[in-house]
Amino acid sequence: MQLVKRAERAGFKAIALTVDTPRLGRREADIKNRFVLPPNLSLKNFEGLDLGKIDKTDDSGLASYVAGQVDQSLSWKDVKWLQTITHLPILLKGVLTTEDARLAVESGAAGIIVSNHGARQLDYAPATVMALEEVVKVVQGRLPVFLDGGIRRGTDVFKALALGASGVFIGRPVVFSLAVDGEAGVRKVLQMLHDEFELTMALSGCRSIKEISRSHITTPWDPPRVTPRL
Repeated sequence: MQLVKRAERAGFKAIALTVDTPRLGRREADIKNRFVLPPNLSLKNFEGLDLGKIDKTDDSGLASYVAGQVDQSLSWKDVKWLQTITHLPILLKGVLTTEDARLAVESGAAGIIVSNHGARQLDYAPATVMALEEVVKVVQGRLPVFLDGGIRRGTDVFKALALGASGVFIGRPVVFSLAVDGEAGVRKVLQMLHDEFELTMALSGCRSIKEISRSHITTPWDPPRVTPRL
């Protein structure tokens, strides 16, 4: 509740509730790379809250900390409760199935974020772009459906919108560019994505986002398109 109220005071427009992390996944890349949280870094969102301290001496410290803060009994009732303590819209992040999409609509969520947590939570989880279209069909326009994961080019944004997404979220490109060149790096990457997306629209004959449709793309699960003989 403290974080929710802080978000309200800070002027945030919505809350994204992560629903695919009852436990932290086994992140083998972190183990292989001997990842540790540097002593001078901390989780700024948690500063000032009584949430314990992180053991930064080995790569399991952050995992243990997160695991200790997550309530594994999270249920759809908690989504309803969260709606009672804030005026902010609640988006559910981590939906990959039609069943959960239906429940999200029934829960009164303001939106869905189709996400597999960057494929770090569970190996062999489906790519988000493969789950997107089925989720969009089930929702039937009753709430917006967003996508994250694998957005690296402006063409990726175009494909997501063509499959029915209302928008996309971008993670690693922003983090990587921030590490390289700070704010200027982030601005450059976002501008590159914008320019690529705009170019893709132009080359696809789309004058506005509303003109992007399913007919602009093909997927591996589409039936073969027969080209008529002339």
